[in-house]
Amino acid sequence: MNSTPFNRILIGFAFSPNLKANVFEAMRLAEFLGAHLYFLHVGSKSPAKAKTFTEILEESPVQPKNFTVLWDEGTPIETISEQCKKNQIDLLLLGAMQRENMVKFYMGSIARKLTRNAPCSVLLMIKPSVVRKPSQHVVVNAFESPETESTIRAAFHFAQALSATKLTLVEEIDRSEVAEEADDDRGLRKVTLRKEKLKRRELSRVREILTHIPDTLKENIKIHSQSIFGTRGYSIGHYAKVVRADLLIMNSDEKRKRFLERIFPKDLEHILSELPTDVLIIKSKENG
Repeated sequence: MNSTPFNRILIGFAFSPNLKANVFEAMRLAEFLGAHLYFLHVGSKSPAKAKTFTEILEESPVQPKNFTVLWDEGTPIETISEQCKKNQIDLLLLGAMQRENMVKFYMGSIARKLTRNAPCSVLLMIKPSVVRKPSQHVVVNAFESPETESTIRAAFHFAQALSATKLTLVEEIDRSEVAEEADDDRGLRKVTLRKEKLKRRELSRVREILTHIPDTLKENIKIHSQSIFGTRGYSIGHYAKVVRADLLIMNSDEKRKRFLERIFPKDLEHILSELPTDVLIIKSKENG
C-alpha cells in the first residue's frame, strides 16, 4: 500500500436536505487527508444548480487546496463507478441509511450496490454533520485474512488524519473453533482453556502485524486488542455499536460464488444490513 493510501476522494452529490452536511464532511476529510476531492452530480447541470452548489462550497470553513466539480448524466451506479475508474479514485464517500427494510436490503440500495461494486475503498456516512463531530474511537477488523494487514495500516492512516485517540483491533473468532459441549465442570474448563489459547494465538498474530506499522502512524493513539467469539461481521458490528465507536473499518467483502451466499447476509453483509456507525471498507486496487 502507498504511504498515502487516500490521495483522491470522490463524493456523489444530490440536491437533498443532506447536501450541505455531505459537502462539509467531504471537504473536511479531504483537508485532513491532503487529498484531491472530486464532487460528482449525476444529472443535468443548470445555472440554478451550479449557483446553489457554489454557494455551499463557499460557506465551508475548510477549503481543500484541490477539488474538482463534475457533472455527468447517466444511471447513478454505472456513472459513479466509471468516474471512480476514470479519475483513479482511492476513496468513495457515500451517504447511507442506518437501517433498510428487508426487501430494500435484498434488492440493494444505490449505496449498498456501490459498496459491493466500487473499484476503490468506500466510506459509508450515516450521520453527516455541518459542524464537525470529532472522531475519538476507531474499531478495525483484525481477523486472519490476506487483506487484514493492509486494512490495519489504512486504519492507522485514517485515525491519524482524524486525530482519533483510540484504535481497537478486533479479532473475531468463529464459534466453530471452540467446542460447545460443556455439560460439567470439566467440560467448562476445557472450553475456557481452548478460548484462552485462541485468544493468545490471535493476540500474537496482531502484535506481529503491529510491528510492521510505522511508529509515526501509531503516535498519540491508544492501541487496544479485543478478541470476540461469534459470527464474523455480526460480532464486530455489535461490538462497535456497544462501545459507541465513531468509525468501523473493515476489509472488502470476498466475492460470493454460490447463489445462496450472494443472497443471504454473511461477513460484511451483516454490517451493511444495519450500520452500527460510519463504516470504511478498504478495498485494494488489485481487487477493485
